[in-house]
Amino acid sequence: MVRFQGGSNAGHTVEIGSEKYVLHLVPSGIFRPGVACIIGNGVVVDPIGLTEEMRGLTARGLDVSQIQLSDQAHLIFAYHKRADAMKEAAAAKIGRKIGTTGRGIGPAYCDRAARTGVRAGYLTKPETLKKAFFERCERYNQDFVAAGLEALDAAAEWEKLAEAAAYLAPFVTDTVVSVNRILKEGKKVLCEGAQGTLLDVDHGTYPFVTSSSTISGGACSGAGIAPRHVGTVWGVMKAYTTRVGEGPFPTELFDATGEELRRIGREFGATTGRPRRCGWFDAVASRYSCMINGVDKLAVTKLDVLDTLAEIKICVAYELDGRRIDCVPSDVDDLARVKPVYETVPGWQCATTGATEYGRLPENARRYLDRMAELVDAEVAIVSVGPKREQTFMK
Repeated sequence: MVRFQGGSNAGHTVEIGSEKYVLHLVPSGIFRPGVACIIGNGVVVDPIGLTEEMRGLTARGLDVSQIQLSDQAHLIFAYHKRADAMKEAAAAKIGRKIGTTGRGIGPAYCDRAARTGVRAGYLTKPETLKKAFFERCERYNQDFVAAGLEALDAAAEWEKLAEAAAYLAPFVTDTVVSVNRILKEGKKVLCEGAQGTLLDVDHGTYPFVTSSSTISGGACSGAGIAPRHVGTVWGVMKAYTTRVGEGPFPTELFDATGEELRRIGREFGATTGRPRRCGWFDAVASRYSCMINGVDKLAVTKLDVLDTLAEIKICVAYELDGRRIDCVPSDVDDLARVKPVYETVPGWQCATTGATEYGRLPENARRYLDRMAELVDAEVAIVSVGPKREQTFMK
């Protein structure tokens, strides 16, 4: 399993029996013995955070020896996090806050693009890493002081970084070679993203996006594999729509129904704890996402969150300046002005959480899923009605 983009701004919650885990950088295949868990070259890695995450998993009895860290992945340091917070605060003053997690993701990707970043291969070369860290920290400190902030204590930060580097060094390898060797052996590789399509730096609601390519195409560059190796593209979507952070959200609900979706769905960010914004299923945005990603099959999660509703709305189109449109405007200001066009379908008003196979879902729930598939032009293949493994099943 390969994580191909993003960083510790992701929060993937996994429940196994009575145990609950939240992963930020470690691929979710860590719970399967013998599965290579690769942190790919497209990921930006906080070495101190990754060390803490891996040690936490070890303390709970998991084997982290199957983890590989790409020597080409770029590193996040304390100065990236400080710069992230500084930039977000400045943007908030002019009403253009992005809603970042403050984990240093954007500044680290900026350094990568500017060719001033530090890659994980340096974790195996302590003196080279130390020199690079102090040089860059000094440059960032000049910016912090100029902005009226206190300079970072580079020596103190280095002590923490050096310890993390010593821990992670044995896991660093050329994962591009590893992944392609696995493919050549005829084994399966699952590429795991960190954020949704509309947070993609190119195809999302720019500038309210993350700083990397979140779509399926990004898996090729972020994992180092050729497009010809991509077989099936799975799209994971909720039975309703959520968003964390700032940016346009046409179907957002500001009423009691929105609060109910948030409460039942436990819609609070696993990384930041921030409440997620909730709304009706947006078939326009979802169809766009399926198109961009080339989705073959869908995994629809949290169907059970809709169990109590007598009626459910689906956004089937937008209205912009009096015109009906069936695509997502690329201009974020236009998207902020659209009005959703809804289709209302009957709910099922009974619990689905006990269903363990598709045929046991209420008829109206199956009809809802069929309508979702029809509207986004993709096949529903997996349905989830709860966080437990037995609550996820094939159609």
